[in-house]
Amino acid sequence: MRKITSMTLFISFFFLFLTSIILYIVPQGRVAYWADWTLWGLSKSEWGNLHINLGFLFLFAGILHMYLNWRPITAYMKNRARELKILTPAFNIALLITVIVGLGTYFEIPPMSSVISLGEAIKDSAAKKYGEPPYGHAELSSLKLFAKKQDLDLNLAIDLLSKKGLTPVKSSDTLADIAAAHKLSPQDIYNVIKLAATDDGKDEKDEKTTFPDSPMAGFGNMTLAEICAEYSLVFPEIRRGLKEKDMDADAAMTVKEIGTVNGIEPMAVFETIHSLVYGDK
Repeated sequence: MRKITSMTLFISFFFLFLTSIILYIVPQGRVAYWADWTLWGLSKSEWGNLHINLGFLFLFAGILHMYLNWRPITAYMKNRARELKILTPAFNIALLITVIVGLGTYFEIPPMSSVISLGEAIKDSAAKKYGEPPYGHAELSSLKLFAKKQDLDLNLAIDLLSKKGLTPVKSSDTLADIAAAHKLSPQDIYNVIKLAATDDGKDEKDEKTTFPDSPMAGFGNMTLAEICAEYSLVFPEIRRGLKEKDMDADAAMTVKEIGTVNGIEPMAVFETIHSLVYGDK
């Protein structure tokens, strides 16, 4: 039993370590599901499920391992007089290391914060590589709802899919279902039907003068200059307005970076820009 437990602990730790690395670099959910991201044939959700179950296996094997090796463990907690003491030098050092990592992560102190920042940078680069969906979980929208949100002619969109051999397609089918049925990604489906944009949708897209009431997909990764260009905002006025609200910002800084520098969430940056565009109403 000791051998089986130890081997299970070792093997589950190895694969738990592997899944941890993969989940560390996997794109954000909205990007992974939109682009149908996979690694070695497994999707983001499948890697996540594998990580959870391997974690439970590792935890169970660890508890059993402690039970079977309780005497050696208690021996580590004894002093030279063979008296049992929990707060031994070894235990104190281990506890101190754990507390430092925990507090360093909470207060975003290097190198713990650097590990988190690196992971976010990798995920952001994946968003640029694979592309952002028009809105969160767009792949779960029916073709009818998606066409309405994106100002697409529904009948023309279905016709475009048919010409590409993607049939049969119903307006109630989600983009994810259509993609899965033809072994494509939701993004591939969108690339086919986006040519069905209506004239009204094109005019609205060309004007780009209305700042949205809620953050668009990928807003946190956009620089202040990109936001101003996207929605025809006057950059000097926006930067001056942020300055008046005691917020440091530069053209090349992303919304996430602006939030980090000023100790606020990206959503707070969005709300501040929104108030500058529309006033305090």
